[in-house]
Amino acid sequence: MPKPPEAGTQAPDFTLPGLLLDGDTAERREYRLADAKGGPLVLVFYPGDDTPVCTKQLCEYTSDLERFAGLGATVWGVSPQDLDSHERFARKHRIGFPLLADPDRTVAKAYGIAVPGLGLRRSVFILDADLTVRWKHVALAGLTFRHSDELAAQLAALG
Repeated sequence: MPKPPEAGTQAPDFTLPGLLLDGDTAERREYRLADAKGGPLVLVFYPGDDTPVCTKQLCEYTSDLERFAGLGATVWGVSPQDLDSHERFARKHRIGFPLLADPDRTVAKAYGIAVPGLGLRRSVFILDADLTVRWKHVALAGLTFRHSDELAAQLAALG
């Protein structure tokens, strides 16, 4: 299995189905990593919709979306659940950024964070405008997550 990409290396490319809740409408479309080029991207891999730690993590990031936007960054969440699960989760907790479905864990494998039989490791990758990995955190157990303050500091360091 590949190892997670190191800082200074190009992020593995991908295309995944995803959805973004816009008011009461869930806009479903394909998300291509190449489409994020031009500004920083916070790529959040989380194990499961509507689980305690994932809910706390994604709700915190939603609360801080304006802060991330002020640093020029967008946020995408990726997990193995399907779009119907993502839609229920996004509606229940008003998640304000795209949730992408990686049911075969193809992208998780490409990023070296898939765990056979368990899903994936909770991870955050910060990519710059050229989609180069500038910072990453790959959790061993996934019982905690990187808070918005830490992510914002990393984004600010990109300049």
